[in-house]
Amino acid sequence: MNYADQLKHPIFKVASQIVTENNLEAYVIGGFVRDLLLDRPNKDIDIVVVGNGLDLAKKIAAGLRVKKVSTFERFGTAQFKYKDIDVEFVGARKESYRSDSRKPIVEDGTLQDDQNRRDFTINAMALNLHADHFGELIDPFNGLEDLEKGILRTPLDPDITYSDDPLRMMRAIRFATQLDFKIEIKSLEAIKRNASRLSIISMERTIDELNKIILAQVPSRGFKLLQSTDLLQEFFPELTALLGVETIDGKSHKDNFYHTLEVLDNTAENSDNLWVRWAAIMHDIAKAPTKRFDKQIGWTFHGHEELGARMTPRIFKRLKLPMDHKMKYVQKLVRLHLRPISLIKDNVSDSAIRRLLFEAGDDNEDLMLLCNADITSKNEMKVKRYKKNFVLVTQKLKEIEEKDHVRNFQPPVGGEEIMDVFQLSPCAVIGEIKNQIKEAILEGKIPNSHDEAFQLMLEIGENLGLKAKHSQSDNS
Repeated sequence: MNYADQLKHPIFKVASQIVTENNLEAYVIGGFVRDLLLDRPNKDIDIVVVGNGLDLAKKIAAGLRVKKVSTFERFGTAQFKYKDIDVEFVGARKESYRSDSRKPIVEDGTLQDDQNRRDFTINAMALNLHADHFGELIDPFNGLEDLEKGILRTPLDPDITYSDDPLRMMRAIRFATQLDFKIEIKSLEAIKRNASRLSIISMERTIDELNKIILAQVPSRGFKLLQSTDLLQEFFPELTALLGVETIDGKSHKDNFYHTLEVLDNTAENSDNLWVRWAAIMHDIAKAPTKRFDKQIGWTFHGHEELGARMTPRIFKRLKLPMDHKMKYVQKLVRLHLRPISLIKDNVSDSAIRRLLFEAGDDNEDLMLLCNADITSKNEMKVKRYKKNFVLVTQKLKEIEEKDHVRNFQPPVGGEEIMDVFQLSPCAVIGEIKNQIKEAILEGKIPNSHDEAFQLMLEIGENLGLKAKHSQSDNS
């Protein structure tokens, strides 16, 4: 089959001209070909050349008037950026592996050698760049047929493919999730047999694949595959600990692993934010260690939100996830995820609303998105009732915020003003006064305004035996 009509980009025109003039053998290969045939966008072009990939990269870059070419002589690769497209070149090679490492022994090879070392048949297809055969498909493993059937299959024995480079197991599940493909049974069984080999892969590379799974349209597909192949247990045992249902005295709890996946999918329907999706994954992470059975009330998970928040930094650190504001954001959402649910009650106070707005701050909308996603039940009427009440809670949050402006608020009277009025040096008393003013505003005892806060400050100071140097009228 020939796909010359689909290789219209100037990169292919220049590449074909140079390849033909120099009588070289070069091909577009891998993910770009796969996505071209699937009609998916892809801005990464891989070109394999039988010979020196670095020389070809420099010649094509010159033909495209690209000045900067990055070369990696040790690996025999080169790359450059042309407008918004990344183009990478590599010499065709064959690889062999040792059992204790995923770093291959590399030798120069043919196109066939290069296709043999590819992870999946759908990624082993190549399109010829020589003018005599331009656009001709080379597909030794029937990748096109697998593409049409939606099947992920390795070119060679899957046990060898996965044992050689265990990251391919994560990639298999990532592609199956992103493309909604099925993994061939032989391949699935090989992943399960080789799951422990994932330990030789750096956590950063494993989590890079996991994050791509999390960002898929229906991420639960990937997590179910990770769990069923034993890969998830290798790096995220806290999540697999949620799996299963226990029954005592006829009372059962829900399967918190599958509940978590449902919350993740619900969140994914409304947000592409990786970190709110991570919050969905982590929101019930402490339900396994907090699970208790009470004869009167059944199963309880008291304090799982607080313990989950405390577990978050430890898990993020081990998984090599960012330890900056992203982790703190996830931690905050985990800690607060039960709070909006309690606000569904009719008798909730305005002070409870203010406190939530204050603590959630700018992340309030994401918290509400997560909590809405957390409403899951086989009882459709129950879900409808909760979601209807959630609309009312959202409206109440909006009304209180518009009236009291407490989101991220700082007490209207600051530390410098307190020091000035009472002639104080920095000390704990200042923090105590600020905290009492904050509590009074959150409880609705005074409005969130400077005048009322200043007056309360004077009263607090008097109760603490402090003497003000001037009155409010002097200050204004």
